[in-house]
Amino acid sequence: MQKKTYRLLAALAAVLLSASATAQNSYQFRGVLPDAAQWVDTYFAKGVVPPFSFLYDGVPSATFLKKWNFTSEDGIPSQDGEFVRIFTWSDPATQLKVTAEVKGYPGYNAVEWVLRFANGGRKNSGQISDVKVSDISFRSASRGSFELQYADGTHVSKADFHPRRKELKMGEDVYMSPPGGRSSDQVFPFFNLIAPSGRDWAQGVMSAVGWTGTWYADIAAGRNGTSIISGLKNLDTYLEPGETIRTSSFCLLFYQGEDYIAGHNKWRRFMINIQAPKVGGKPAVYPVSCSFNYGDPYPCNEYTCMTEHYAIAMMKRFADFGLVPETFWMDAGWYAHAKEYWNNKNWANTVGNWMIDEERFPRGLKPVSDTAHALGAKFMLWFEPERVIKDSYWGRTLKGWMLDAPGTDAYLFDLGNPEALDYFCSYIGDFMQRNGIDYYRQDFNMNVDNFWRANDRPGRTGICEIRHITGLYAFWDYLLKRFPNAIIDNCASGGRRIDFESMKRSAPMWRTDYNYGEPLGYQTHTYGLNFFLPLTGTGVDKTDRFSFRSSLGTSVIFNWKVTEPEFDMFEFQRCYKEFFDVRPYFYEDYYPLTSYEDMTADDIWLAYQLHRPSDGTGYVVAFRRDLAGEPSVEVRFGGVEKDATYEITDCDTGKVEVFTGAQLRAGYNLHITEPRGSQLLKYRKIK
Repeated sequence: MQKKTYRLLAALAAVLLSASATAQNSYQFRGVLPDAAQWVDTYFAKGVVPPFSFLYDGVPSATFLKKWNFTSEDGIPSQDGEFVRIFTWSDPATQLKVTAEVKGYPGYNAVEWVLRFANGGRKNSGQISDVKVSDISFRSASRGSFELQYADGTHVSKADFHPRRKELKMGEDVYMSPPGGRSSDQVFPFFNLIAPSGRDWAQGVMSAVGWTGTWYADIAAGRNGTSIISGLKNLDTYLEPGETIRTSSFCLLFYQGEDYIAGHNKWRRFMINIQAPKVGGKPAVYPVSCSFNYGDPYPCNEYTCMTEHYAIAMMKRFADFGLVPETFWMDAGWYAHAKEYWNNKNWANTVGNWMIDEERFPRGLKPVSDTAHALGAKFMLWFEPERVIKDSYWGRTLKGWMLDAPGTDAYLFDLGNPEALDYFCSYIGDFMQRNGIDYYRQDFNMNVDNFWRANDRPGRTGICEIRHITGLYAFWDYLLKRFPNAIIDNCASGGRRIDFESMKRSAPMWRTDYNYGEPLGYQTHTYGLNFFLPLTGTGVDKTDRFSFRSSLGTSVIFNWKVTEPEFDMFEFQRCYKEFFDVRPYFYEDYYPLTSYEDMTADDIWLAYQLHRPSDGTGYVVAFRRDLAGEPSVEVRFGGVEKDATYEITDCDTGKVEVFTGAQLRAGYNLHITEPRGSQLLKYRKIK
């Protein structure tokens, strides 16, 4: 009873103290971008309440951190120009240590941080809970409400990654957290908090949560400003002697410009140039891929009937018509027992048998990868190693390294077990090296939070999740270090593990499992994701302009069946050329040109602009959907210079027009004669 009363009193104290603590963590927009180093040294200084908080045995950190021992040191800077500061608070009584590893990016007015808790004592620590990795509010010298620009995660629907915007009036908030333990399932951990400002310019802060598990974020308007609170949803634990844990990470990027899109474009460049994995010292380029006649022949699914000879024949057929992609992509079903339909086996219920099917690939996969390399392409292979079917080879022989949960037919490979993690890394790394695998594709078709809950010990809520996600990062980092020219495709039932940390190591080249190739949904997905992340991909199985252009982006897989009678070599070649022409512009600035109140509707126009500031060139991609009644829509270009002159070429008709930048900004009429049509315009500055 005494313990329960103590917790109630502690919770009440936390509520009473939260307002004053948050007020000390307030940043005010004043029309001047903050210097990253100065911001870090101000908000993480000795004697101030830092922009994070937690409860220690129910007591708010704002009441005691100032009394703990404090140290600050510089970490190792990177070649990208960032700096690193390590701030540590130590409890002299219990030897609990809290470390904030903070990185600053002066060129982008950006900072990020992650917390680590370590028990340096000889006894269990006190209880650590309500960890708010970001606990900071924002105010503006201008009157008015903040607005939040954000997006859906994946629902496996047309509305996946649908952009949203909400005015945050006093007392209103937007709360989000992914169900099931995958970070972009239904919600999306990237936001733009737009501050009130003058009429002709905008200011705000882009932010992102980095955690490939169950994070939460609450963006709320209160008396002390509009706050962004985020962290791990399920963390309430003590630490054993010598134990260390990490939290989610959090990133802020400050911006100002003509409008709120200035923040998104600055963020896009930040993600590409600074955060994306590097290959040869440059940001990784996620490839244009071709499949191997996906699903052939009936009744096989995925690649359960794929053989060495068939795979090689498919690659050579692509080459015969000058259609060699950057990567040949082999998906699920290449492993043992996946095609045993007579035993009710298929690709999905045989994961964990990570041995090559010797009947179909008697020499392993090396002859397949060798053929791809000889044709000038890379070879990518699908795995789903975390989900382990219980009667699979791994499920039977490695059972001691598996986590179980009630009512499940699969285990979760325990990446939080160091011995298991070492095996996991070596097995897949050796497999890739032995078989000439260039690119690694990782899927994850299961909810996972129930496994973590089932295996947490009393008083240790969240430990299994932290250990698993930390192990996942260690595995990805291992692959990228061992294979410095490799890239990691991050799927998770299509785009359910997209967050700030996962994007540092991977990209979703199959961003949703929504109705394969359905163009209206694909247009919505492209439109919404490009506010935040340029490096994503999807598939396409048709060549008509409306469908094909719905899949334009930085990466794509062509699921064309080159053995079918309707195969049109010339249309395939046209699509190839168009994709490679437009793709570089997705790495530049992005401007939405049409409204996005309901982008799933069949009676709307959808259009966006890709602009290259360095040379004044760009593309406009536009769609008139099936039920859109008007053959024209007026749009206003972004990024173009008012006093410059631009030549616009219709890529389908060859028609050329000339306008000033001021005219394009004031309004330009897109025109598509027939419903379910598309328009691709290329423009360039001529003077």
